[in-house]
Amino acid sequence: MVSKESCRNEIRAAIRQLSDRCLYSAAKWAGEQLVGIEQDPSNFTPSNTRFQRGSSSIRRRFSTISTPQPSAGFSQPPATPLPQEEDEVIDGDLYLLAKSYFDCREYRRASHVLRDQMSNKSLFLRCYALYLAGEKRKEEEMIELEGPLGKSDAINRELVSLERELSALKRTGAIDSFGLYLYGVVLKEKGNESLARASLVESVNSYPWNWSAWSELQSLCTSIEILNSLNLNSHWMKEFFLGSAYQELRMHSESLAKYEYLQGIFSFSNYIQAQTAKAQYSLREFDQVEIMFEDLLRNDPYRVEDMDLYSNVLYAKEACAALSYLAHKVFLTDKYRPESCCIVGNYYSLKGQHEKAVMYFRRALKLNKKYLSAWTLMGHEYVEMKNTSAAIDAYRRAVDVNPCDYRAWYGLGQAYEMMGMPFYALHYFRKSIFFLPNDSRLWIAMAKCYQSEQLHMLEEAIKCYKRAVNCGDTEGIALNQLAKLHQKLGRNEEAAFYFEKDLERMDAEGLEGPNMFEALVFLATHLKTNKKFDEAEVYCTRLLDYSGPEKEKAKSLLRGIRMAQTDFPSMDMEHFPL
Repeated sequence: MVSKESCRNEIRAAIRQLSDRCLYSAAKWAGEQLVGIEQDPSNFTPSNTRFQRGSSSIRRRFSTISTPQPSAGFSQPPATPLPQEEDEVIDGDLYLLAKSYFDCREYRRASHVLRDQMSNKSLFLRCYALYLAGEKRKEEEMIELEGPLGKSDAINRELVSLERELSALKRTGAIDSFGLYLYGVVLKEKGNESLARASLVESVNSYPWNWSAWSELQSLCTSIEILNSLNLNSHWMKEFFLGSAYQELRMHSESLAKYEYLQGIFSFSNYIQAQTAKAQYSLREFDQVEIMFEDLLRNDPYRVEDMDLYSNVLYAKEACAALSYLAHKVFLTDKYRPESCCIVGNYYSLKGQHEKAVMYFRRALKLNKKYLSAWTLMGHEYVEMKNTSAAIDAYRRAVDVNPCDYRAWYGLGQAYEMMGMPFYALHYFRKSIFFLPNDSRLWIAMAKCYQSEQLHMLEEAIKCYKRAVNCGDTEGIALNQLAKLHQKLGRNEEAAFYFEKDLERMDAEGLEGPNMFEALVFLATHLKTNKKFDEAEVYCTRLLDYSGPEKEKAKSLLRGIRMAQTDFPSMDMEHFPL
């Protein structure tokens, strides 16, 4: 495994190089990982330990996890040599002026200043400034021309010239790793995904510290087959990439293994803790996720990133007071962030104020048209408001942003089911299951669709409910429905099997209610019919604990069993030869 000091030196150099090229998101990410590396105790000073002392609870949490030993896939080659910066004189004063314009968001001025500069650094900043100028104009056109739900045909008009210039530089070998990164972004925007992947792979192999390049590459890995086909060099940054890619592909166990391994070096990384919390959230371990986010906020109280996921946890747990506090906190920190708007929207949704929730989700989308959570959550709100056409539009926009988002496909299925269009609903439920095949809720939704009056495909519904049981249906819906369907089809033995399984589940969880009464009545009646009087009497005795009509039903069954026992004094079935 690579040493901590080696990682530290690599990241420090990378932060300077990324900042010089105005890749501020990548530089910020690198800086967070730098302070996530445990410091040498001999170098402790109040200034460089304050962050890590505040992270002691995080350290304790991860120290309880047994970190797997590095396997062949984790082995580290000799450290990647740090690229030498070009002589600053080559760029000179014009580069400094262009960078100042860039920082002031005057992208075309920055590009114009560097029009005659030929160093790799100047070429990259000129092209990058031109790309962002096109993006800025595209956003302005989207605001000016937007249609329903923000739909617009605006495009970045600089892509064609950028592709022409960058492809020519690549053919002549006059392009560096940062130019390859930008070339990959341009190709991706133009829809040429295979070439974009190749360019981004080449970029991260030659300069692995640019997290923005890894992020763009990850967005193009929509299947495990594509991910496995990438020819990536071994480097510790690759482990961060794989951890994030596995998470997007719903391979949560593999993702957690990567992050547990990286904890060996980046013991105090808030990013790793947030990613781990995301994986736990997908596994529906909400209590653990809540604790981890509380730790994150204690350590980094002005953090807004990933807090929308924390608000989803609080929403699911119906923790209204905690969600109110979180919404107030992020709103004071930075109210013009999409995450902040989504958190406030979740708060109003939990309060049942769906119109206000939609208003804040729309505000989030004005800040970032590609903010997936806002599209999906807005669709949910429209479903609650019974505005199915608007919900479908919102879910379709979510699918446009990320075709692998199972929540949007599931939402489309629900919306079409509400509209009484089960064939459409089935199509979208199948799409959601394709991306998340181990979620019992999706199988149950599809089974209910098969049960609808228009389809009435009970055998298919049974298959879906069986899959739901195998996927760990914690609510017990599938077992109850399997029992009822088999009963409806006259398969009493199968019905008894599932009623008994459901009864065992309810007993283990200490549950009562109509489902338990229904199971007890069926089992008592079924066993009585099969002349298993002693077992039938046990279920009848349990029914006597109920009051009202249920108790009278139990007494009636018990009388019938005892009368049958009089007619058949021996209950052993061997006395009744066929």
